[in-house]
Amino acid sequence: MNAIEDNEFSRGWKAAADSFPKPKAVLCVSAHWETKPTAVGAVERPETIHDFGGFPKALFDVQYPAPGDPGLARDVAKLVRKTMVVSDEDRGLDHGAWSVLNVMYPKADVPVVQLSLDTTKSGPFHLALAAELVPLREKGVLVLGSGNMVHNLGVFDYQKRDGFDWAVRIDAELKKRIKAGDSAGLADYAAVDPEMAMAVPTPEHYLPLLYVMALRRPDEPITLFNEKVIMGSMSMTCVRVG
Repeated sequence: MNAIEDNEFSRGWKAAADSFPKPKAVLCVSAHWETKPTAVGAVERPETIHDFGGFPKALFDVQYPAPGDPGLARDVAKLVRKTMVVSDEDRGLDHGAWSVLNVMYPKADVPVVQLSLDTTKSGPFHLALAAELVPLREKGVLVLGSGNMVHNLGVFDYQKRDGFDWAVRIDAELKKRIKAGDSAGLADYAAVDPEMAMAVPTPEHYLPLLYVMALRRPDEPITLFNEKVIMGSMSMTCVRVG
């Protein structure tokens, strides 16, 4: 619902987008595209995928007609040596991408390419893969990691405005490691806390964080915003590098 609501989280995303130059393109690593092996979307006009259920019709009515960028997709495939990256010429934009971008760039005038997650691979694998994408920053590409570093839908409570004690504690520890630039510690996320399996029952929502951290240059500032745990078990904390 953040995609269409005016709230503290959507305002945080918009403020972030307004604070730096509009990118030439966006490479989005979304929690909602899992493949084996890793894939990159190479579609001229990606469709808007409504990959969810139980929400109001207004959300299903959203269309995000941003163009794709097959050239950028080819560049990504060439840059990555850590693993094979296959080209997907059918995949559209899932809500992990368009729900955020609809707020950041509502005119849908920035080309968007998605990179999938091979969730059979470890945190260090993803950190190393992401580091290979650093040259994209020099080309004006914004790399957007879309997920939640605490995300457990099995125990969340729609009515709860804050977080469970364990979720707040883990969110705080992860933020401490983020601020310290401890990418290796973040990659070994299972060792962060005894209850980490509650925060990250499956890896897909956590892994996009590693793609953000891997792109940080030495001594580059890290900014946190939207720092809040809601519905018991979902962290909305966002991380900006640079």
